[in-house]
Amino acid sequence: MNIRVLRIELRRSVAPWAGAVVLVTALAFLYLLDSAWSRGDTAWTAQWTSMAMWTRSLLFYLWPVTVGLGALQGLRDHRSKMYELLTSTPRPAWQRAAALAGTTAFTLVSAFALLLLVGAVQVFGNTDYTHLGWLPISLVGALFLVAGAVLGMGAGRALPSVLTPPALAMAAFAFTAVMLMSLGRTETVMAGGIPGTGPNRVSLLSPSVEEVRDVLVTLSASVHLGQTVWVLGMAATGFALLVAATPRTRLAALTPVLAGAVIALLVLPSDPSRMYVVDKAAAELVCDGPVCVTKTQQTRLAGLAGPGRKALRLLHAALGGQAPDSVRENTAVPPEGSMPRWSRETVLFDFDDDLIAAAKGEKQLTRALIAQSLVPGCTPVGWSGTVADAASPSVAVGFVTGDLEPLDGTGYPAAEQTAEARPVWKKLRALPRDEQLARISAMRAAALSCEGEPLDALTGGASR
Repeated sequence: MNIRVLRIELRRSVAPWAGAVVLVTALAFLYLLDSAWSRGDTAWTAQWTSMAMWTRSLLFYLWPVTVGLGALQGLRDHRSKMYELLTSTPRPAWQRAAALAGTTAFTLVSAFALLLLVGAVQVFGNTDYTHLGWLPISLVGALFLVAGAVLGMGAGRALPSVLTPPALAMAAFAFTAVMLMSLGRTETVMAGGIPGTGPNRVSLLSPSVEEVRDVLVTLSASVHLGQTVWVLGMAATGFALLVAATPRTRLAALTPVLAGAVIALLVLPSDPSRMYVVDKAAAELVCDGPVCVTKTQQTRLAGLAGPGRKALRLLHAALGGQAPDSVRENTAVPPEGSMPRWSRETVLFDFDDDLIAAAKGEKQLTRALIAQSLVPGCTPVGWSGTVADAASPSVAVGFVTGDLEPLDGTGYPAAEQTAEARPVWKKLRALPRDEQLARISAMRAAALSCEGEPLDALTGGASR
């Protein structure tokens, strides 16, 4: 397709409007709505993979829109009453279809690329970790937009009715919604009998992806391969419908999308742990002595090294041989609803943890790391704790530093924390030093194992 044909098609088709809708509405979502994509280390402008995943998640509505606009474009010849005239010309039908589909593909890919460019400019300023592992996520997303539009064009040509575009758009939206909420989810039971759900193989036929919970999570290579097969089958069916002239050929045109779905389901992984995986390159540790962070957060190592060493010194002075000997960013990504796992020898932390994220300055960060060592959170991933969960770390940090102060980032006001922690603190301080250490050790054991109640262990009561 030459430049002259492209200019003509851009003037005559809805392709420019499709590109504008994709770009403008996506930017409006990302900038005007206060949601998880705008906060913390998983913000869409914080890391490359997060940017790719969040922009892919917007396809839950962008893809249905492009399907509907494609169907509207497919009605053009029927609305202009030129279909019989065009079929009588010597120019092959596939060339006319290629010009129409190519123009729309060009505008959609350009719009999606501009969206990524807006995010990339900001990511460049927020991280030193640059990689290309995010590209397959975005490339498949762009293919989904193009395939959806081409499929809509073919359906619009095959079913020339004013009801076709809205019906297709609603059907596509229902498909993405069902994949996210019911058909694409499998009920599971986490450790401790906690119910939950996880994505299944069918959910990967959706153009959208799950919400980003961790900067280290990406899609596996088998997901990219399976989705590419599915998308190519969808695009082939759309193009075949554009050039089909008889009911028999239109029926045969459904073969690629059906074959693509079958092959994709054979390629796509069935185990959720092989769908959303940890990016091993991003999870590599960069260390300054005993303090380590992942490559994605290497710019924050300088600010963490001092408080990390100080926390280890204070813990060693208070706990002796029971103290941890290193501080390390947690690279484990347990599924939502599961119980976290902690280490006695290493202080594991996450920059998006509320205690760490709220810590400002060396003193607060040191206290937060001490709390993370002695009383790491034992609520299921994605759940919130209670005021008692906030009181026990305050007492534990007070034992190490000698002062009882509320901790920031617990989700509870300082007054509530103090009211809950002060009676326990007074009783602990009244005990002999050996008994205090025994109570702290019992509390830490309960917290690290996630099998008891830290505050009960601290007061000498029975763990539940």
